[in-house]
Amino acid sequence: MWIEPKLTFISGLPRSGSTLLAGILRQNPAFRAGMSGPLCVVFANVLRGISPRTEAGSLVSDEQRRRMLLALTEAFYDDCRDKTLIFDTNRNWCGYMGLIAELFPSARVICCLRSPAWILDSVERRIQAAAFPAERIFPAADAETVYSRSEHMLKKGLLALPMQQLRQAWYGEHAQRLIGLRYESLTRNPAAVMEALYEELAQPAFAHDFEHVEYEHSEFDQRIGMPGFHSVRSRVEPNERATVLPLELFSQNDKCFWDLAGQNPRGVRVL
Repeated sequence: MWIEPKLTFISGLPRSGSTLLAGILRQNPAFRAGMSGPLCVVFANVLRGISPRTEAGSLVSDEQRRRMLLALTEAFYDDCRDKTLIFDTNRNWCGYMGLIAELFPSARVICCLRSPAWILDSVERRIQAAAFPAERIFPAADAETVYSRSEHMLKKGLLALPMQQLRQAWYGEHAQRLIGLRYESLTRNPAAVMEALYEELAQPAFAHDFEHVEYEHSEFDQRIGMPGFHSVRSRVEPNERATVLPLELFSQNDKCFWDLAGQNPRGVRVL
């Protein structure tokens, strides 16, 4: 099996630097990286179809499930056999830590981290800036105000499941596979963060150009009605700004559990 030693996963929270990280990593010709891909969704659908809970799934052994998922992964990345590492991005990978441990024993999972308050702000800023908002990430009943949009993201939408999956992985028995990567660290000191990340992944150093990072996926952004949502600015630097959230809403959600005393019992390394 050629794919297992090459796979690394990028997961964690949305709007927390996964696209920026992919834009940096793809500068290295030995790597394959991109924005959120379909492999995790394919896994979920296949597992649902052949679950032991289903009639058809009762006829499938665990070894057959294992072979099927490995074959799908190798087929999907067959054009990447020459790459040293393949970074597969999906914010839901944190919900599949046991499966990752079974299929890809050496794989690490990079968890992109950012204060939920700034994640909400990142989405809200784009919505408020549009004269004729066309986003399709909220149902009509929850799209009216910053309060209803934020509540939807926190309880049912963009942030809800990824936060639950992150916490599950963070405190779970496979947490030693995780590498936490703060958005603030990546934007303020990208050279030091990438050096540390390369060390964690046991890769030789590479001279990245943090002044000219280019990556976008305009077709996907157009599909969700939010042009530029995944565009990366050329220069890696912090974007200091005042929040557009009402201050009480911001303060209620400006909580980073990974930085709190006693909230890292498994000793996850956070960059």
